[in-house]
Amino acid sequence: MSLEPQGQFKKFLEKSKDVLILISEGPSSDAVGSAWSLYYFLEKLNITPTIAFSNNLSPKFDFLTKPSRLLKELSGARDFVLSFDTTRNKIIKLRQEEKENRFNIFVTPEKGSVDPRDFSFILAKFKYDLVVVIGIPDLEKLGNLYLKNTDLFFEVPIVNIDHQSNNDNFGQINLVDVTSSSSSEILANFFENFNKNLIDENIATCLLTGLIGGTESFQKKNTTPKALALAASLMDKGANQQEIIRWLYKTQPLHILKLWGRAMAKINWEENSQLIWSTISVEDFVQSRSSQEDLPLIIEKLQENYSEGKIFIVVYNDTPETTVILIKTTSPKMMEKLYSHLDGEIKKELLKIRLKNNNLLEVGKSIAQKINSL
Repeated sequence: MSLEPQGQFKKFLEKSKDVLILISEGPSSDAVGSAWSLYYFLEKLNITPTIAFSNNLSPKFDFLTKPSRLLKELSGARDFVLSFDTTRNKIIKLRQEEKENRFNIFVTPEKGSVDPRDFSFILAKFKYDLVVVIGIPDLEKLGNLYLKNTDLFFEVPIVNIDHQSNNDNFGQINLVDVTSSSSSEILANFFENFNKNLIDENIATCLLTGLIGGTESFQKKNTTPKALALAASLMDKGANQQEIIRWLYKTQPLHILKLWGRAMAKINWEENSQLIWSTISVEDFVQSRSSQEDLPLIIEKLQENYSEGKIFIVVYNDTPETTVILIKTTSPKMMEKLYSHLDGEIKKELLKIRLKNNNLLEVGKSIAQKINSL
């Protein structure tokens, strides 16, 4: 009889020494809470975990204990082996030299010279026994981590953990539960079944961070009695709910608050499409001492503060001649619809559109009109 996904995951972990945990670019609170909690849980199992994701980590997560093995790219995930057949001639000495952008390896054989037929190049196995992908509906959403390391996903078993309904079930093991509020809730359930005594204050704090982020502090419709009961259990283990909320929702750098204030002063509401949009000028960036990299957080704050909204847009100039529209939605199906009708690319859960028109208000009204007509 085959094991259910949790049992399969446990079996894989029992045979693993090195586990790679992957989350999305510019990860959400749920992704960070999930990945961090799994990292510390695996360490208690004497497994070496590594977390990788593209882009930067928001300072709002600084209150969490930061994992020591945190990567932005997967360099060194696989060795390149120079192999010698020593049946007829043994190798007695090796030395290396780096000179003028060349890395040279000198090989000294026991007899005469090395026969080229005894020499070959081999790609070694990846250092990871298991890859755990958290909160990603399909592998392409991993960005460069996937595009630059496609062999990894064919050669190493994948555990796919997610609560989104559009998940492709791309893993050999799929812990996908659309009735859960978050990936953190799925992992908390797994930890409880595996060994609940391993959930300490640190792991509980990480899980509660993900749970609070995934439910928007228990205000979203996905907040179930099960999620509330889990939150209470995690607080019993030492997780501080008020501190988590303070960091996630109230503690922001001054430049973010200034930029947020300028965005709020130019808010527009489209009732038909439940669209919230705002423009941010070059002067707004200069006066607030902020940059384009801060805009995903501004869109997050729009979503947090306008629960009636379903589509959230920021419009800004990236050059003197062009304007960029960043779009975020509360529904994956809506995002797919917008992507199919508007030219652009999806990155870090945002639809990005670039137009050759530097008039922010004109572009904003035009994109709002298009969305209203869908």
